[in-house]
Amino acid sequence: MPKIDLSAVPARKGSSYPAPFDEPCATRTRRRLGDAGGLNDFGVNLMTLPPGGWSSQRHWHSHEDEFVYVLEGELTLVEDDGEKLLKAGDCATFARNSGNGHHMINRTSATARYLEVGSRNPDDVITCSDIDMMSPSSDGRFLHKDGTPYPGQG
Repeated sequence: MPKIDLSAVPARKGSSYPAPFDEPCATRTRRRLGDAGGLNDFGVNLMTLPPGGWSSQRHWHSHEDEFVYVLEGELTLVEDDGEKLLKAGDCATFARNSGNGHHMINRTSATARYLEVGSRNPDDVITCSDIDMMSPSSDGRFLHKDGTPYPGQG
């Protein structure tokens, strides 16, 4: 098993959401560890979330299970049924097609780091809970829930 050199894995800052939905996630960084290690069946991302940052827009997956493990710091997990505090050593799971939108917000004054693991199903559709947006994994475009694309999304 090859060792991944974390310093060689590019850190992608922000998100690819269309404006203005990208703003709450503008300070997050993602390192795609699964890609760096040549994995195909599931993805593993090392996420860094500075104070005030959001992990994503609140969302759920149609065909993809998701797992989060907090390495350092504290995050507020926001789901349909409310909020829960996640501290270092805590984990959370999100079953596919649950319809329960989730995301995390760093409401502390310290940076948080966590691992994000997903099953990379090509049939997955990501649906945002609080805004008019969805994204099929097959092409990664951001669409309104009626299927019309956001500007610049073809």
